[in-house]
Amino acid sequence: MKPSKSPEPPANENVAEYLADDVQDLDSMLQGLLKTTPKMQAAGATTEGQRCGLVAIVGKPNVGKSTLLNALVGQKISITSRKAQTTRHRITGMHTRANTQFVFVDTPGFQTLHANALNKSLNKTVQAAVVDVDLILFVVEAGSFTPADARVLALLGKDIPTLLVANKLDNVHRRGDIAPWLQTMQSQHPFAEFVPMSAKNAKDIERLLGICEKFLPQQAWWYDASELTDRSEKFLASELVREKLFRLTGDELPYTSTVVIDTFEEEPPQRKGQKRLLRIAATIVVERDGHKAMVIGDKGERIKRIGMETRVELERLADAKVFLELWVKVRSGWADDEARVRSFGYG
Repeated sequence: MKPSKSPEPPANENVAEYLADDVQDLDSMLQGLLKTTPKMQAAGATTEGQRCGLVAIVGKPNVGKSTLLNALVGQKISITSRKAQTTRHRITGMHTRANTQFVFVDTPGFQTLHANALNKSLNKTVQAAVVDVDLILFVVEAGSFTPADARVLALLGKDIPTLLVANKLDNVHRRGDIAPWLQTMQSQHPFAEFVPMSAKNAKDIERLLGICEKFLPQQAWWYDASELTDRSEKFLASELVREKLFRLTGDELPYTSTVVIDTFEEEPPQRKGQKRLLRIAATIVVERDGHKAMVIGDKGERIKRIGMETRVELERLADAKVFLELWVKVRSGWADDEARVRSFGYG
């Protein structure tokens, strides 16, 4: 199909809003493309009984998987930063609406640059996550398909329905530029559907949920409707410390730095109207003395800020008062040590 030329958005209109408001035209284009693409048969739509299914979110590092998961769940449960490999664990998030419960699984970005013990563990997590699911969301940046994307796509079998989620559509200024790229993607994999979108756009998230729903089997829900994740507050605390660590040190600090929770204690409210108290002690593990100094900062200012920002966000998410102590220790070569990688909670 020869793509038609897309008009330029008005000069005074936000490009992201323009793309979102015109999504029906984009849908028509996608339907035309999919007529020539072999695809999996979705389960028949019905309103009888409950639907529930497992949806894996996969892709190379830094394509927005964690941002997408948080948007789909409706609350932050997976940390985000610009640093590759921010997500290191299989994180499950639930979204329940009407008769359908979506169980989303965020995975680490598949790493090919370094073959250390940490990355081997993370890649095993990705490979395990795509085996026994009902649907796969393969996330790429709209208009881009790199060798790193191709290596992730090669992990996906053809017997599980897979959606091509072309994220960061707001970075593409002309819809017409996406059509030729989508046509080339048809030959890469028998995608069930193409979903150009932005994880930051609420309308796009609703649209994606509607598409995912068609592929989930009729069965009883696995979780209570009020649950958002199967991860504990202790896990969330360690992840938030790591997020602030990476955000406040930028590219200076190697991604192999990690966080270990030493103590996590909960105290009930002392009197009516008070919130419970979480007492947490955590250790930031780095590989060199120079990294330790970097984390601590001048007169301890950086580690104080890491602790303060973590505490404020954790108090909001956990609805509790938080007392947080942070320490920094050097453990050289831990990412190459399989036993230590396991002791730090990976694999």
